[in-house]
Amino acid sequence: MSMTFAAFRDTLSDTAPPDGLSPPLRALWHGGRGDWDAAHEVAQGDDGPEACEVHAYLHRQEGDAVNAAYWYRRAGRPVATGPLDVEWQALVERMLSRNSP
Repeated sequence: MSMTFAAFRDTLSDTAPPDGLSPPLRALWHGGRGDWDAAHEVAQGDDGPEACEVHAYLHRQEGDAVNAAYWYRRAGRPVATGPLDVEWQALVERMLSRNSP
């Protein structure tokens, strides 16, 4: 699936995520809509490194720094410390670029 960040962001007003998104991108889509529970459920269902990083982001968003640090370690990534919206956008952009043909 080929999609720009702007196009991904524009889908947040839709009632369902676009077809063809990887589980980590689906989790970020739900998170971008403010549905933490749905985002967490999707991230929790995948144990790949991208999903672990999204899982970390979600726990950081909820304020659980210890749990977030665990998931960043599982993802092989340093613990993020910047603004959450910047991290969300960076995750989406990186994962979209990896999911492009």
